[in-house]
Amino acid sequence: MIRFVIILPIILVTWILLMKAISDLRKSNIDWTGVATFVGFVVLAFWLRHVTGMG
Repeated sequence: MIRFVIILPIILVTWILLMKAISDLRKSNIDWTGVATFVGFVVLAFWLRHVTGMG
């Protein structure tokens, strides 16, 4: 029961923050090319670390 008392508020707060972030993203004007480039570099770094074992 204690777990539900602790976990439920955390889930609710996370859900509210996620909904607020999504609504803010829809209202704003974002350069998605820059975001995609950033995400691509991060994915490339993880992939290269996986392949080479360095980093």
